Amino acid sequence: MFLKKDPNLTGFHGLYVVQVCLFFSFMHNQIRYPCALVQWFTPVGDEPCRDIGMWMVEPNFNHCEQCVKAIVHLDTAVRGAHLLPVYSPTIIPPNLQFSKTLRPFHAYCVNKYVDHHMHQIAF
Repeated sequence: MFLKKDPNLTGFHGLYVVQVCLFFSFMHNQIRYPCALVQWFTPVGDEPCRDIGMWMVEPNFNHCEQCVKAIVHLDTAVRGAHLLPVYSPTIIPPNLQFSKTLRPFHAYCVNKYVDHHMHQIAF
């Protein structure tokens, strides 16, 4: 998913890329707060890949080599993002579950060809 980063920056520069792990909400003082637990991704480089024309991202890890996660308010969500894995010569395990398909890869391409709106918003 894309989150708002900086409204003064245009396109991909003004967005964060995250993977949603969980949607939830909570009540505080009679106000409902819709949230998501997300895993952060960092752009690889300052511009799209010259070969394919798409931005590349990689998961953020902390000093213990664990994925960096956070809780965000859904007001910051812009739209869904489509990540394509950057494949390596390593064979993909045949028992890989669909819910864990973003885990075994080290980098991803942000697919700007999903639809017209993706192309306009993020690139």
